Formats: sequence, structure tokens, C-alpha cells
Amino acid sequence: MRITREKASPFSVFHLIIILQLMVTSSSSTTPTTLKEHSSKCGNLNIRFPFWLKDSQPDHRGYPRFELSCTDNKTVIELPLSGKFLVRKINYATQSMEIYDQKDCIPRRLMGFNLTDTPFKVHEYGNYTFLNCSRDVATYDSRIISCLSSPTYKVVSFDLDDFLVGFSPAYKCKTLADSIKCPWYSNFDCALDDHRLLINWDEPKCGHCEFHGGRCGYNSNLSIGCFGIDKSKGKKIAISLSVGIFVFALSVLIIFIKIRKKADMKEKENQRRIERFLENNALKPTRYSHAEIKKITNKFEIKLGQGGYGSVFKGKLTNGIQVAVKVLDNSDGSNNGEEFVNEVGTIGRIHHLNVVRLLGFCVEGSTRALIYEFMLNSSLDKFIFSAGEGKMSINLGWPKLQEIAIGIARGMDYLHQGCDQRILHFDIKPQNILLDRNFTPKISDFGLAKLCTKDTLVTISMAAARGTMGYIAPEVFSRNFGAVSYKSDVYSFGMLLFEIVGGNKNAMEIRSDEEYFPEWVYNRLNRGEDLGIQAEAEGSEIIKKLTMVALWCIQWNPVNRPSMNGVLRMLEGNTANLLMPYSPFAPEASVSSASRVNRKDETALTVILED
Repeated sequence: MRITREKASPFSVFHLIIILQLMVTSSSSTTPTTLKEHSSKCGNLNIRFPFWLKDSQPDHRGYPRFELSCTDNKTVIELPLSGKFLVRKINYATQSMEIYDQKDCIPRRLMGFNLTDTPFKVHEYGNYTFLNCSRDVATYDSRIISCLSSPTYKVVSFDLDDFLVGFSPAYKCKTLADSIKCPWYSNFDCALDDHRLLINWDEPKCGHCEFHGGRCGYNSNLSIGCFGIDKSKGKKIAISLSVGIFVFALSVLIIFIKIRKKADMKEKENQRRIERFLENNALKPTRYSHAEIKKITNKFEIKLGQGGYGSVFKGKLTNGIQVAVKVLDNSDGSNNGEEFVNEVGTIGRIHHLNVVRLLGFCVEGSTRALIYEFMLNSSLDKFIFSAGEGKMSINLGWPKLQEIAIGIARGMDYLHQGCDQRILHFDIKPQNILLDRNFTPKISDFGLAKLCTKDTLVTISMAAARGTMGYIAPEVFSRNFGAVSYKSDVYSFGMLLFEIVGGNKNAMEIRSDEEYFPEWVYNRLNRGEDLGIQAEAEGSEIIKKLTMVALWCIQWNPVNRPSMNGVLRMLEGNTANLLMPYSPFAPEASVSSASRVNRKDETALTVILED
């Protein structure tokens, strides 16, 4: 799977910027230039398009049905079916008009109010019923309409949604008018004595023009346009916008070119570093070309898995041996070759029954692949987790699970003690334990591995925590818990044992009763209780052994954890001879602690914790 990236052409980006600039500039002035404004004045109101005064504008240059009249310096609008109203205010930007009746009250007018045959409407209103009540209705003072009431009767209004809810018949009311549309926004609400009413119009759409300081009107061909806006200002804005876009795009282009150039240089340096590494190491694995990798995997036909590292494909060598090909993902340029070098530099030089074998590799261009022996039974998580994708239906049984745990411990002990240099894995978890056709466990995925000397508890320098959440030892997160060493792998192995026992992915999570699973296990064992897991007598002994070993492995203080050789001896020994561990959740606990539980054999304790 070869990953390539197209380089962007600076000229194509430049041409795109010029086109955008021309588009913005050309659209900066689209307003007509032949408009003629027609305006009049009545009292303190300016009457202009779309309105017109019929007495002062004989050419009727206003909009149809927007005729006004001026009487005694007061602007009047006549609405069909509703009569004449005085105009108090016209807002051309919001396309609204405030009308009123200085002699009569609006509620009375609303009983016959009708805007059906007009260009106007009331945008927000409610439906009300008016009641004429002959008795005192002081309880409903907020709903009394003063201008319709008299000393002998009161008129009240009710929203149709709450009409007559809790209203007593003793008030002796009769319906004066129902389904009256009253505005909600004018402090009127069909109860207050208010003479104002706000109406709006939608056509012609001149609000945008008026809002920006222009004037609406007819042009020479009688279409509606906007004039009076400073076109030079619009051009200046358009030019400034175009220049801003150009500068921004140019800056992005320069940054992109620099980043790409730096990435290319980094990729070439990584390639040279890998080649130097391969030249300086006598490796048993075979080197393959990209074409051979495609042939081995039949053009990457069968995918076995996918992860943050890349993809794994099933393949077959020319001699018929089935293999698993891991193709490292470098699509984002974040893989600097460290994972590849770690895999080849560690697993490529060792051979052990419980460590997966590296058969070959590929370094060609951006393609980096690793070829392993194929594991028929996939990974351990498929068998121990109670649910999830790829869950196997085979029940391995406790004796087989104990064999698997012992095999993993042997592999880890070999990594820590059996090689010329100590190999720290830093990512021990069920997903990285592969099982062959006989369910023999093999440790895999050495992408995070580190090499160090075999000095006792040598401290490892790391720039950042590495591993998988839930399996990472406390000291990897914070040096306050101790030094990072091979004991960090021991902690991860302990969490793996808890998952074998727990049979699910919640070994490191909080249980439903808000108790941490390892802590729950420790408390039950400390009280001499079983774990409530159904098993035969042999299985119960294995469960107890695995959990006690796990508790030794996950001690917060690395000094209190056994070496993998000590873990192996405990797993292979008799459960009755195991010592009860310290509480794993006390960082201050130490070998010299006087709070030791059941410390019967100091010799056995020394054997467990010796390096």
C-alpha cells in the first residue's frame, strides 16, 4: 500500500486568488444609477418610496396601495374594511409603521380590523375573546379594557388558550366579540388603554437598502432599485477585502510550502536513518520490496486488523508459509520511523517460543511493512473478554488460561533477562498477546519497546508516557511513584492477569458498586472470601493464584513488585505457598513495612522480590 501526496501548484492557487479578487470587485457596485427620488413631507414625517401623498405627487411614483394623505399636517392612511388611522411613525429600514386613533381606542377598532386586502400585516398577535361583565371583576384588573368599559359594566379580554379557566359564572358575562387578533409587542395585550398599533409590510423589499443609508425607488425602466449609497466606499471595501483575501491566501500558501518542504526533508532523513540502521545490523529477517509485499498479500486482499499503527493483512510466502503483514501508517507524516526501528531492532534479533517471530520487512519509499509468523487463533482478548467484536465462542478453561499466563511470563522474563540487552515492552495487554494453533501465547507489537542494560532497576528516561491506558504503571505517568524500569512491564502483566480473571474489559474500571476491581479483589482475599466466580476446585485454586500474583504485580511502589522471574516462580508454584501481598493502593508501602499481612516466610518474600 503505497501512500502518495499531490503537491499543490503555487500558480494554480495564485490564479484562484486573482479570480476571487475580480469576483469581489465586480460585485462591489450593482445598484442602478438612473434612480430619481420622490419625497414629500407631512408634519414631521418624511413620505418617500414606497409611500406617496396623493395630493402632492400627481405622477404617483410610489408603490401601489401605499397611498397616504396629509390633513392638517397629520399623515393619514386608509385601510380597506378598517377605516382611517393616523400615522405616527414610519421606519423604512425595518419596514414598519405605527398607526393610532386619537379619538377612539384601538380595542374598539380591532373588532372590525381587517388587513386582508392591504399590503400590511401584524407579525405577532394573539387571538382574544372580549367579555362584557355586569358585575365587578376586580380580580381580573389586568385584563380590563378601560376605554370599552363604563361604571356599570366592565369589558375584559381572555387569550383563547386560557379562556374562562377558573372564571366564575357569577360575574354574569356575555361575549362581546371573539377571536380578536391583538398584538403582543405594543404593551397592549388586549387589556391596556393604548392607542398604538404596529403594522409591517414585506413588499417591496427595501429594508436592506434603507438600513445601509440608501433610498429605494423606481429607475428608468420602472424596476425597483437602491440609490444614494457611496459607491466609492463600496469599492474601497471590496478592494480591501480582496487584498485581505490575497494576503491571507498567500500567507497560507507560503506556510504550506514551508511545512511540506520540512516534512519532505524529515521523511528523507528518516529514510536515511532507517537505511543506516539496517546496514549496521546483521539481521536474520528477509528484506522484501513493495512489489513483493503486494504479491505476498495478494494486493492486500484480506485485512486482519486495524490500529493506530496501521493495518495488518494476511499473506503467504512463496514457500507456502502463512504470514501476517503489518503496514505502518505514515499518511500524516507523524511516524518518524521509530516504531519500525524498534520492531526490527528488538524482535528481529531474538527468537523465543513465547515471542512472535519477525520473518521479514520492507522499506521502500514511504512504505514500511513488517512480516510476522501467522497466528491462527488471533489475540488473547478475543477469548477472555465476554463481549465485543470478534469474540470467540471457545471456552479455554482455567488450566489453559494458566498455561497462557505462564507462557506470557516466560516470554517477558526472556525479554528482561535472556537477551544481551534488557528489552522493555511498554505495551503488554491482551490485544498484543497472539495465540498459535495450539494456543501457545506469543508477545507481539514492539513499537514502543526500549533497550537498556541489565543493571538492577536501571532508570529509563522517557519524554512522555507510553503504553495503553489502564495498563500503564503509575511511575510512567509521574516519577513521584518511582523510577521507570522493567518493573513497569510487571505492572502491565498484573493488569492483564486481572482481565483474564475478570473475563471482561473492566479490570481497570470502577465497578457498579463504585469499587475499583483490583481493590475489590484484594479486600475479598484479605477477608478470606472467594471471588464468586463459578469454577471447579482446580479452577478455584488457579483463580486465587492468578489474582494473588496480579496483586503482587500492580504494587504502586515499583520496589514492591517482583521481577518476571519471581512472577514465573509464583505461577508455577503451589498456591498454598503464596504470601499475601501488601495493599497495592498504598504508595508508601515498602518491604520493611510492619503492616505486612501473613508474613510467615522472610526467605520466600526475598525470593519473590529479588531482581
